[in-house]
Amino acid sequence: MDELRFDGRAVVVTGAGRGIGRAHALLLAARGASVVVVDLGAELDGSGFSTGPAQDVVSEIRDLGGEAVACPASVTAEADAAAIVAAALDSFGRIDAVINNAGIYDPGFFTELTTEQYRAMLDVHFFGALHVTRAAWPHFVRAGYGRVVNTVSEAMLGGFPEMTSYAAAKGAVFGLTRTLSTEGLGHGIRVNALAPRAYTRMSGSQSAMLAEMLSITADQMEEINATMPPDLCAPAAAYLAHESCALTGEVLQAGMGGVARIAVVMAAGISRPALTPEDIAQNLPAVLDITGAQPVGTAPIDTAVSS
Repeated sequence: MDELRFDGRAVVVTGAGRGIGRAHALLLAARGASVVVVDLGAELDGSGFSTGPAQDVVSEIRDLGGEAVACPASVTAEADAAAIVAAALDSFGRIDAVINNAGIYDPGFFTELTTEQYRAMLDVHFFGALHVTRAAWPHFVRAGYGRVVNTVSEAMLGGFPEMTSYAAAKGAVFGLTRTLSTEGLGHGIRVNALAPRAYTRMSGSQSAMLAEMLSITADQMEEINATMPPDLCAPAAAYLAHESCALTGEVLQAGMGGVARIAVVMAAGISRPALTPEDIAQNLPAVLDITGAQPVGTAPIDTAVSS
């Protein structure tokens, strides 16, 4: 098939100064996109500020013959989100896609995390995606076209300790993605999410914990990390941001050279005219059996693929 190009398209990538976002920005620019590189240059917990990371990525793109502008704005503020979209319009005269990748990481046990830490996580991950998407949405509606790619995480599905704040925030982004995809259908807007697997500053801080969880040595963990460069997540983000992508309301897990759908499924379960707690207890294996379960979605996958 023909190469998926972005010539004449303008894409906003938040959290694009380092790691996964940088990889997204570089790949999109290499395929012809004009890119707004959004990054505050903050620390993992969201503190601090530096224009360096965003400017460095813009320089990389321009040195390779691409087109990009830096925007050191905070996704947590509506006014800054409006400025991010304005940067695309002022610099490139349009906005075609938004990749909401900005994030922070501040782990801790459930009872030790403060309410403020939970709110900070929601401010960046959920409200950050919300603010930037809302700022871009009217322009998408007027154009009859738009692509939104949100960043979620497998952590939202559970199984990782000390991540209740992070996982809950990503779960909120997942819910936003699924429901907003329905509203976008009539306007030519597709809203999907990416769950990346990559070794970055954020995941690097988890290495010791993951090695312990997996009962492997630090050296073995390093070998695994080496197979997870952020570059291997970028193709899925580029596909979801491309005009040819008909998926909406979907989540693609990507990294390490692979990509797969993450889906919520509904099992057949049991049915009783007058269901009782005892019915559930006595038939729990049937309630939990996912044999033949069907994905719960906003748009059937076969319809999206064939449209």
